[in-house]
Formats: sequence, C-alpha cells, structure tokens
Amino acid sequence: MTARLDVPPGDVPPEDAPPRDAPPPGAPPHGAPSGSAPPRDAFPHDAPPPDAPPHDRPHPGAPPHAAVRQEELPPPRPVFSGQTWREIAYLLTSLPMAVIAFCYVATWLYVGAVMAVTVIGLPLLALGLVGCRQLGKVERARARALLRVHVEQPTPIRHRTHGGFFPWLWATLKDPVGWRHALYATVRLPWGVTTFVVTFVSLFVAWPLLPWLARWMTHVDRAMVRGLLAPSDELERRIAQLEAGRAVVTDTASADLRRIERDLHDGAQARLVALAMDLGLAREKLTEDPETAARMVDEAHGEVKLALQELRDLARGIHPAILTDRGLGPTLATLTNRCTIPVTLTTDLPQRPAPAIEAIAYFTVSELLQNISKHSNAHHATIDIWRTTDRLLLHVTDNGQGGATPHPGTGLAGLTERLTSVDGQLLIHSPTGGPTTITAELPWRDADAGRPGHRKG
Repeated sequence: MTARLDVPPGDVPPEDAPPRDAPPPGAPPHGAPSGSAPPRDAFPHDAPPPDAPPHDRPHPGAPPHAAVRQEELPPPRPVFSGQTWREIAYLLTSLPMAVIAFCYVATWLYVGAVMAVTVIGLPLLALGLVGCRQLGKVERARARALLRVHVEQPTPIRHRTHGGFFPWLWATLKDPVGWRHALYATVRLPWGVTTFVVTFVSLFVAWPLLPWLARWMTHVDRAMVRGLLAPSDELERRIAQLEAGRAVVTDTASADLRRIERDLHDGAQARLVALAMDLGLAREKLTEDPETAARMVDEAHGEVKLALQELRDLARGIHPAILTDRGLGPTLATLTNRCTIPVTLTTDLPQRPAPAIEAIAYFTVSELLQNISKHSNAHHATIDIWRTTDRLLLHVTDNGQGGATPHPGTGLAGLTERLTSVDGQLLIHSPTGGPTTITAELPWRDADAGRPGHRKG
C-alpha cells in the first residue's frame, strides 16, 4: 500500500475513506516539500541518512555493538608524545604483571592437578579459573588505560540458579573465558621479558627509535588482548546484547504498568467515585426536590461521558483499536491529525508487519511527533515509512530549530533503548538551527509469522 497524506491540523480523514492524493503508479509523490521523501533505496538497513554527520555513521563492517574498540592513535614521532609514554609504561610494567600471573597459573595448575585425585582438587581448579578471570579484568583495565583498547567484559559464568554446588563446579570447569585467560598469562611471560629488555635498553642507547619500537611491540600486545581477553565469540556478545535488551523491555513494561495504574487511579477511578456519590445524593433528593435531583442526574451524565473519554484515551495509549483493525497507515493518519503542526505522511507498505513491530513503530512516531510539537518550533513535518528486504524504516523530518540529542532521561534516549532491545536503531541528525532528521529502523516480521499454526510455504 502506497499512500501520501498532507494532513493539516483539524482535518481528520474518515477511518473508512480511501487515501487522498495518492500518486499514480510509477510516479513520484506529489505535493511534498523538496527533499522531504527520500528514495526507498536511499537508506540500506545498516546505514544512516546520507546527510548524517560522520559521528552518526557506524563504522563500515562493524557489528552493532562491537566487543573490541580501538581508539585512533597518533603516529609515532621522535619527540615523545603522551601516547608513546603510555606505551612505554605498559611495556615496562608488563614484566612484573606477567611474572605474577604466570606464577599464579603455574601454582594453581600444579596444585590442582596433584590434588585432582582428592575431593578438593576439582574445586581448587574451579576457584583458580575464577581467579584467572580477575587477572583478565586487570589486564583489560591496563590495556584500556595505556593502549587505548576497549574490550567488553565477558559474560559471567552460567550455571543453574538453584542447582547447588555440582552444577556450579561443572559450569566453572568448562568456562572457556577462564581457560583463555590462563593461556594469556602463560604466553605473556616470555613476550613480557622480551619487551621489557628491548624497552629498557632502548631508553638509553636507541631512544630516537623507541617510539616506533614501542608502537610495534604494543601492537602485538593489543592483538593478544583482543584475541585472548575479549568475549569468546559473536554468540556470547549476542547473549549479552539480548540480556541488556530484556532488561530494557522489563523496565519499560514495569513503567507502563505504573503509568496505567496512576492514570486509572487519578483519572477515571476518581471520576467514577465522585459520580457514584452524586447519584446517591440525587436518589435521596428524588422525592423531596425532583428538580435538583434531575439537575444532578444531568451533571452525572456529563461526568459519565468524561470518564468514558478518559478510558478511551487510556486505551489508545496502551494500544489503539484502529491499529489492530486497519494497520499502521490509517493509524498514523489519525495520529498526525492531532499534531499541532501540519504533517505530510507517506507510507509504502505492501503488507502489514507483525503486531509487535506495528505497535513499536506507532509509539515511535507518536513520541517523535510529541517532541516536534513541544520542543522544535517547527512549521511543518514529514513522515516517510517504507520496507526494505528485512527492515521497516521510519524517516521523520521537521524544519524546526534542531539541537535534538538523546541525553539520558529524555524521550529520545528511551526510544533508542526500546529500539535497540528489538534489534533496531535510532539515527539522529539535528544540527543547531535545523532541520532535524531522525531515522528509526526496526526488524521486519510478517504479520502471519507469529500466529499459531502458521507455516511458511
């Protein structure tokens, strides 16, 4: 379905009316401001709008949440820079750290292997692996501070929550992260001795070459940190992302339940309680003063209407009925009418997405339109919605004052967290002075994919 609606405030299209101003097949949309509706293939699902600044663009080939991030390093030069001194400090301190780690691992393995025939041997090995994880945590902190290599923390050891001692023991003994940290401590010693000797001697006899020597040797250290101290693989990183997304979804659902409870308690419930009291008083006056009783019943009738309107608004905030009945396009047409500025809406959805994706898209546009109405000082906004191969894209622009940023605690920050929790993303380009361009990306799932008994093919 392709539809374009120019909706000024106060002009509501009937819910059963066909889309207005629909362009003929193959023709470009008409009536839109220049540049308001980008081509459908302008934004691949992993790219921001073409006019987005460099800091909003993801690194080519990088996953959405990279487990290892390397800061850009200044090139070495004869006059020692701050980064060169940090690399020298890392190389000189690596030897004592490597000796401590190697002695720990050697003692742990020897004692654990000898005691493995006894009851305490396997628990000692498990505790030693936990200690190896702590050594890796220290080395990641050193690499982050001195080598500018940011490595995510591996996920904790997974075992049954109520399984007792033996499930914990088995999960710890087969922990790949702890064994890789032990391997790092083992191979780090000979390399630490070599780099310490080279660095210490070069400080006195080859100091002009030391910046380049330090950079080359620390590149080897960076490779070992990335290879042995990073999370195990893409699956482990994916698990960490899903856990973070689950926490966001849980917090959001809890906040929504509290909001619904508060709205019911402070709105419709309070109004219905007052209505019951008024009707009780009217019943008492029915025989003594019929005119007063009739007036009180009329007032109660008005209160009933207000209470019903509040309940409808509350239900719309939970999930609009029109979204279930007619889909995303008509629902957004109704939503844009309530905006305080004119909005041009263009939809290109040949079929409906899954209900959960529809709901997230609806509330994303609703939040963005509220921000435009309250903070942008804009005179016009455009909404463009289309589908790529496996993504649903929402492109919202306004000609306001710009400066929109997802600071913690703001609506944009909450939207970013919600979209990230479902494998989506929110790209914001809002320079001071405007215009503001926000692209929301959601995974596409067909509406029938989640129904019971549905099978493809």
